[in-house]
Amino acid sequence: MRNLNAAITGIGGYVPESILTNEDITKLVDTTDEWITSRTGIKERRILKEKHAGSSYMGTKAVEELLKKTHVDPSEIDALICSTTTGDYILPSTASIIAENCGIKNSFAYDLSAACSGFLFGLVNGATFVESGRYKKVIVVSTEKMSGVTNYTDRTTCPLFGDGAAAVLLEPTTENYGLIDSVLHTDGSGFPHLHIKAGGTAFPATNETIAKHQHAVYQEGQAVFKAAVSRLVEASEEIRDRNNLKVEDITWVVPHQANMRIIDAVMRTMKMPIEQAMINIEKYGNTSSASIPICLWEWEDKLKKGDLLVMSAFGAGFTWGSVLLKWAYTKE
Repeated sequence: MRNLNAAITGIGGYVPESILTNEDITKLVDTTDEWITSRTGIKERRILKEKHAGSSYMGTKAVEELLKKTHVDPSEIDALICSTTTGDYILPSTASIIAENCGIKNSFAYDLSAACSGFLFGLVNGATFVESGRYKKVIVVSTEKMSGVTNYTDRTTCPLFGDGAAAVLLEPTTENYGLIDSVLHTDGSGFPHLHIKAGGTAFPATNETIAKHQHAVYQEGQAVFKAAVSRLVEASEEIRDRNNLKVEDITWVVPHQANMRIIDAVMRTMKMPIEQAMINIEKYGNTSSASIPICLWEWEDKLKKGDLLVMSAFGAGFTWGSVLLKWAYTKE
């Protein structure tokens, strides 16, 4: 049997219609548009406002678009991996709800939790299934309702986060396309600097945890910034060096859209022009694990078969990593 590679053969996405601007944020906390923009690069973010709608709502929309664009029948899907840290429920999995909504009946589905690095972790998971030869069509969907875990009285974190989802289809190929290499890491010592304290089994919900906003993201910005820059650079350079890539060999860098300062610092340290980075943080803010696939979804028309992409992310856990991917198609 010839070696199989796992290629992305299609992408779908969804962002809510409702827009929360920096001006709107100034009515909630003591801040300004200039303060938010200069420190984060964010001008607005999308917020899911449909009643009782969670991450599965957006994930369903993204997968439905993916299936429609690729002309794939839901019955053909072998596996669905959902990266999310903002699932609809503790159980069942958000993946199972998306699969049911989309008519995906002949598949196993599960959630993967790796915070902002979730898409990369899910992509490597899915690629491994495809490369085994046992699975032909695997969906990786990243969906995050970050507005549901944001404290809108905290001026340091509430401007950061938005909602959205995107999904990719992985299929086998014997050609030299698809996932080429990956570097993934976890360092649990980062827990104190970035976490949601309550809502799990260690700290179940009480009146006190709700009153103290302990069901929302807590972040120590300076510590996270330093760790994110150093580890993103390390992972990206390791991918570049062990694949003998020059700057000009890389078509696009696809960074997690956490903060424009982090993206700038990473590109500068890697000695790469900012024009080589996919950036849409000004429109969507930080959509956690959904940010990288949302970039791919928005840039799909610009991507050409054979383009080399370096995708990098850093998130709570600490989790981080970098994936080298050769794009497998040119959109018709």
